[in-house]
Amino acid sequence: MTFIFSAFSEEELLKRAKTVGRHLQPGMVIALEGPLGIGKTTFVRGVLRGLGYKGSVKSPTYTLIEEYRFSAFVLYHVDLYRLLSPEELEFIGLSDYWNGQAVIFIEWPEKGLGFLPKSDVQVCFKMGEAEERIVEWTANTQKGESFLLSYKTGTQE
Repeated sequence: MTFIFSAFSEEELLKRAKTVGRHLQPGMVIALEGPLGIGKTTFVRGVLRGLGYKGSVKSPTYTLIEEYRFSAFVLYHVDLYRLLSPEELEFIGLSDYWNGQAVIFIEWPEKGLGFLPKSDVQVCFKMGEAEERIVEWTANTQKGESFLLSYKTGTQE
């Protein structure tokens, strides 16, 4: 199952992302793919705002992992951009986060191939011809399909 939308501004991307949180389920892994500066962290910021988080949201490029606690789950925002080798994930203990209770957004998942769990949803960000961001969601698991169906239906309300 695939779902595609376009965002013509950062504000529009944030607005679309704010609706994501109400469809998330504990244990979900969401892979965020796309070139540097395309809006992956902006998207996660929108998700967090939609969940009611009011604090600062920064890219985890240097910290690798940022943690946000909510009543229903913990959300981890992971950025693997600086990883030199997938084996580094073993040394930083990232496998401890796959506990089935957290929601994990992973930027640059291709840098962790072979060491990351299968993502429930893959979100690919691309630039369109009219300078819009094209955001393509693909479900990779049953949980991902359930999420995507719920999200698609929710955006049309």
